[in-house]
Amino acid sequence: MKMTTLGALKKSSYTILPIREEIKKNLKLKLSQGQNLFEGIYGYETTVIPDIERALLSGHNILFLGLRGQAKTRLARLMMELLDEYTPIIEGSEINDHPYFPISKYAKELLLKMGDKTPIQWIHRTERYVEKLATPDVSIADLIGDLDPIKALHQKTGFDNEYSIHYGLIPRSNRSIFAINELPDLQARIQVSLLNILEENDIQIRGFKLKLPLDIFFVFTANPEDYTQRGNIITPLKDRIESQILTHYPEDINVALRITNSEAKLSEQQRTQIKIPILLQHIVEQIAFSARESELVDEKSGVSARMSIAARELLYSAVERRMLINKEKTALARLSDLLSIVPALTGKMELVFEGEQLGAYDVALTLINDAIQKQIAQHFPKVNDLKKKINPKFLDTYHWFAKGNEIIIDSDASSAQYKATLLKVPGTEDLTHTFDKSEKLFGIECLLHHVASANAIQKDWLDNRIIFKDQLASMLNDLNIESN
Repeated sequence: MKMTTLGALKKSSYTILPIREEIKKNLKLKLSQGQNLFEGIYGYETTVIPDIERALLSGHNILFLGLRGQAKTRLARLMMELLDEYTPIIEGSEINDHPYFPISKYAKELLLKMGDKTPIQWIHRTERYVEKLATPDVSIADLIGDLDPIKALHQKTGFDNEYSIHYGLIPRSNRSIFAINELPDLQARIQVSLLNILEENDIQIRGFKLKLPLDIFFVFTANPEDYTQRGNIITPLKDRIESQILTHYPEDINVALRITNSEAKLSEQQRTQIKIPILLQHIVEQIAFSARESELVDEKSGVSARMSIAARELLYSAVERRMLINKEKTALARLSDLLSIVPALTGKMELVFEGEQLGAYDVALTLINDAIQKQIAQHFPKVNDLKKKINPKFLDTYHWFAKGNEIIIDSDASSAQYKATLLKVPGTEDLTHTFDKSEKLFGIECLLHHVASANAIQKDWLDNRIIFKDQLASMLNDLNIESN
């Protein structure tokens, strides 16, 4: 039973800790019990999370610095779990006044008037996490507060009366966690207004003599300054943020895969009716890794984990669409379905000049090809030796294409058509023996891409189709067209 008056709160000997002590207390408890503090965050177990824990135990305000899509905001929001579930404030207070040590005129007068009968309100920890996206139009009044002449006239108070103040987000976040995302986007003069609260833990409101001592834990997020180009974090402000923690992208495919698996929004029907081979899942993750290493993509802007998540969702939807078109109840994803994820790639990469010249679509195809090549190479022997001689294991396949045969894999083709098309290719049985029986056709498709990557046959991406054919026959056709 929660106490509803100040007197009852006093009799209960309830202890109200400053927010940093409250966070520290709950963090110590969770660490001692071996609890996972940041559920759903992967890849930071030995890097970022220990840094956060040390900063919190030190009572530091935190700046997360890293490229886009590195879970900076998610980390800030999860800190809310380190607050007590409920905490008492003086009822009706705009700035979460401490029942024992009120700071607003309203709370002080109420306490003086009602004493131990002062009503107490309990607020949930979700109400004690406040988040603001920094934009160039954010004003000091938005963050700190200002005189509200309409409020003064309505309440018939003077303009110098504290009741005339419209409190900004920061005082309203008293005894709470206050997060500012994209800190460099705040104008320099607005950043200056944060110096006092970070150094002295109080604010001053223009036109009023009062100083409000506030109890706030600050979390900031920012991209590296050389990327945003819209502003910088001013040096005095950065100096006052005690801990700057660098975030990073997943360091291996398996961690990236866990992130995508947990974040992709898929229906239960999609999960049960559609099978995505694990190798294809790795290829989708590899695309982001390839993009981060590509000379066509601006490495300063980064490639968000959202790319892989959106690509996975599109991949499932492409298979689902094909199932509906062909009236099928289950389906296996194909390499040719990667054509459907291009829209997830083109909008999530900042291209350098060379990439812009090539075009976003062709850059996306280049990255897809690179990812396919890197991931499937480990499943097959090399196609050529050092003298460019074809490996005997691939000769049946190579000669079949050399006779002028070609394979056209249509993304919308039914499972039966897909099977009939791929089974035309000879010499695939031994080379795909490591693939599960249910994924044998997928293995043949991987084999064709592998042979094409060695330039033994030609591969063309055309709209929603992939065509495999003999390189020499293709060159002769081109010459015939030119001569005619």
